[in-house]
Amino acid sequence: MIPLRHELRLTLTRDEKARAGFVSALRRHVLDTLAREVRQDYQSQVEPGLTRDGLEPGAEDIHRALRGRDAFRFYSALRVGSQDMLYQTVRPAVEREQDRLVSTAERLSHKPGLGTLTLHPGLAVPRSVSAVDIHLMPGSYDTEYREADLTMGAVFENRLAISTFGVFGPNLDDIGQSIARFVRERHPGFAPRDILDLGCTVGHNTGAWKDVFPAASVRGIDVAVPCLRYAAARARAQGRAVDFEQMNAEDLQFPDHSFDVVFSSMFLHEVPARGIPRVLAEAYRVLRPGGLMLHMELPPAGQLSAFDSWYLDWDGHYNNEPFYRAFRAMDPRRIVAAAGFDPRDYTQHVVPSYSALGPEAWRAAVAEAEPGVASDKTGRLGSGIRWFCFGAWKQPR
Repeated sequence: MIPLRHELRLTLTRDEKARAGFVSALRRHVLDTLAREVRQDYQSQVEPGLTRDGLEPGAEDIHRALRGRDAFRFYSALRVGSQDMLYQTVRPAVEREQDRLVSTAERLSHKPGLGTLTLHPGLAVPRSVSAVDIHLMPGSYDTEYREADLTMGAVFENRLAISTFGVFGPNLDDIGQSIARFVRERHPGFAPRDILDLGCTVGHNTGAWKDVFPAASVRGIDVAVPCLRYAAARARAQGRAVDFEQMNAEDLQFPDHSFDVVFSSMFLHEVPARGIPRVLAEAYRVLRPGGLMLHMELPPAGQLSAFDSWYLDWDGHYNNEPFYRAFRAMDPRRIVAAAGFDPRDYTQHVVPSYSALGPEAWRAAVAEAEPGVASDKTGRLGSGIRWFCFGAWKQPR
């Protein structure tokens, strides 16, 4: 597992460290080795029968054909079981250290010049968050157990450190680092003054934008108060001046033309389908002319092979992600245009992992990067991952 690099990191017992290491290794085995075995079983034993009549199977056809097979059942059982183990591993340590987490956050809040935290007690948390234990995470993002609670933020980050087995980089911010650096590399004259991160959870990718564009004002929003408290304390502990505010991305409380970048990472697929047009329309409204909207997300179903699309849909069936498949079925170019952007200004990229490659190899990979998604590495948690992102530039009207 990845040891966290800030004062909020947990002090684990020897047994907890052993459990965390075991679960992290199990996750890698499931998502790398067993995933390859499921693919091989499909290609050798299932695909010939599905394509016998010259028809191309869809993702649901593949799902129906595989779900009774031993390779898939073993893979799924271990993947669900390891997901449950994540919370059994981190939750006791978080609960044991609640007092220290709260007192550390309070102390850090008095450090000058390191960002603000603004909460709105009257804000209604959408039921898509409050009524769904997303990722099978008991309590979801928003449950509070005490005054000034940070529990769910701490649970989220610590389970992320275990579950991603190093893929998200040493600070769990490889998505933000890779994409922010990609923007700077591809558009060296672009100098954003104000950057907004939608659905920022604990701010792990928000802070990366501050690293890459240090002169910019960076703000993260979310509806979940425990995650925002944790995000603010985490940023302060790492010396980052980032502002956090409780806000619904479907109803941004900012004036028109407030930001040069509106970003999100792994957020839209947790929004009900009816809310996504509102999120994108709000992003368009608050962007300045010449600004960039960019969402790191799961690759769209229409741009992947049926098997790779089915593989990503696994979470929608078995990992308590009820809005996952509906989002992936959308055409990103179409929903961006419907939000007000000129279709000619649509952009999408497949960005290599910065932490996996290192600066020089990463720059070389960026120079050759194509927007096409067709790869079993794009969006799949495993070795060699590449990040898919889409959005648009807002041009003057």
